[in-house]
Amino acid sequence: MNDNQDNFNILRIIRKKPKITQRELSNELGISLGKINFCLKSLKDKGLIKIRNFRKSKNKLNYIYLITPKGIAEKTKLTINFMKRKMKEYEELKKEIDK
Repeated sequence: MNDNQDNFNILRIIRKKPKITQRELSNELGISLGKINFCLKSLKDKGLIKIRNFRKSKNKLNYIYLITPKGIAEKTKLTINFMKRKMKEYEELKKEIDK
């Protein structure tokens, strides 16, 4: 998987599950924990997500991931690009089958 696809998948999941752990993300996406950490830091540095500690949690390793407006715009762009790629693949397969 490429970085755009990984970022898209991470944004998609944390939009639905903002309290997901990095380990859960890793398991769900089949990506190493180190790469998840790297991607989340990159998304944060780009201003696409905010990472907050649970203030009242005894375990300070619990975080909540919030997608910023810029992150929502990027996710939309990635979704459109994904759909364009899939449509192109579909058209190519259709041509191949029709031959």
